Amino acid sequence: MGTCTLLLLLLLFAILASTPVTESVHLFFPGASYQSLATKQAKASKPKIPYQAHYFPQVLDHFTFLPKSSKIFYQKYLINNRYWHTGGPIFVYTGNEGDIEWFAANTGFLLDIAPKFKALLVFIEHRFYGESLPFGKDSYKSAETLGYLNSQQALADYAVLIRSLKQNLSSEASPVVVFGGSYGGMLAAWFRLKYPHIAVGALASSAPILQFDDITPWSSFYDAVSQDFKEASLNCYEVIKGSWAELEALSTQKQGLVELSRSFRTCRDLHSIDSAWNWLWSAFVYTAMVNYPTEANFMMPLPAYPVHEMCKIIDGYSPKASKISRVFAAASLYYNYSRAERCFEVENGHDTHGLHGWDWQACTEMVMPMTCSKESMFPPSGFDYKEFAEECMRRFGVKPRPHWITTEFGGKRINQVLKRFGSNIIFSNGMQDPWSRGG
Repeated sequence: MGTCTLLLLLLLFAILASTPVTESVHLFFPGASYQSLATKQAKASKPKIPYQAHYFPQVLDHFTFLPKSSKIFYQKYLINNRYWHTGGPIFVYTGNEGDIEWFAANTGFLLDIAPKFKALLVFIEHRFYGESLPFGKDSYKSAETLGYLNSQQALADYAVLIRSLKQNLSSEASPVVVFGGSYGGMLAAWFRLKYPHIAVGALASSAPILQFDDITPWSSFYDAVSQDFKEASLNCYEVIKGSWAELEALSTQKQGLVELSRSFRTCRDLHSIDSAWNWLWSAFVYTAMVNYPTEANFMMPLPAYPVHEMCKIIDGYSPKASKISRVFAAASLYYNYSRAERCFEVENGHDTHGLHGWDWQACTEMVMPMTCSKESMFPPSGFDYKEFAEECMRRFGVKPRPHWITTEFGGKRINQVLKRFGSNIIFSNGMQDPWSRGG
């Protein structure tokens, strides 16, 4: 029997609970899972980026006037003013759940268009991520501190910082356009809706603002992942689909963990079959999420069209080979395309990019129910809200608000809403992107 990891990337991306696969399912969210980044390759030094870092004295709580509300923390933001002149446009990236330099290093689009528009580029780090920690090393200590981590506070941070920046630059007339991808794309769209007097437009890329409540079928994400692999190779899809039963059968054997540790070249002996299950699951899902037509190094160093390359590996094996051996070889492309890894940290991954604050967000407002249908290459599974809520209460002492996002930002009948007051928002989705069905 495998386990399910409740995960939330852009980004995306952390483990909330372990429950039987037949009852629940991995919840991947915009961003990255730190488990998926747990290799020596991912711990490489930060890339050089053409931005200067600054720190803005930000207020802790924008919405109350309690004594603690006025506490100041320093919010990191990055600036590139190479092409800008006073009065020119300001392009702002609304930071995701992670180190802002990571997103700046992987967002070349803004650098491409800045010369044409003579734009100032600004990347703002999301509170509680990267270096923007309101309570320093104690920021994740308890609900008392984490209570200030939510999307509404983040949007208010961006609004306050942008207004101050324009004043300091003596460029009040500069039009502001916000950009974002994944969770950052959701924030960009919501910022335009909530602060239309500050931003004249937004580009929201891969922004699943319809992934909440019952707006989008709960199986849509995993159906899309499975479709990507099926289109690459039907045999590949079938091998992955059948590998879970092999893995479950291995778990019943006395030496199953020993054999699996050897087969998966783990750095340390496995303590649970669930770790291998999650390791494989993460590789397939995140590869589908970054199935770009060119080489990329966002989640991991990967070749162009990595889903196709994974399937070439699986299809290249003899039909007599075990499905587990074939899916391990395919997953190794994701974790070790650079061939730098001698072994794999399948358990106890490192949060290289500071993403684990999403655990809290997933347990409070970012509730995106996900299931696996019979059409999926993953075992059929459902979403048990009661179980999910109990785990959040156990871990953080909080109860999720599954309908809050659609109450705060909308989502139902979105076409009518946008037609009435949501102008100048571009929703960009690649149709192979698993998030596109909720975008």
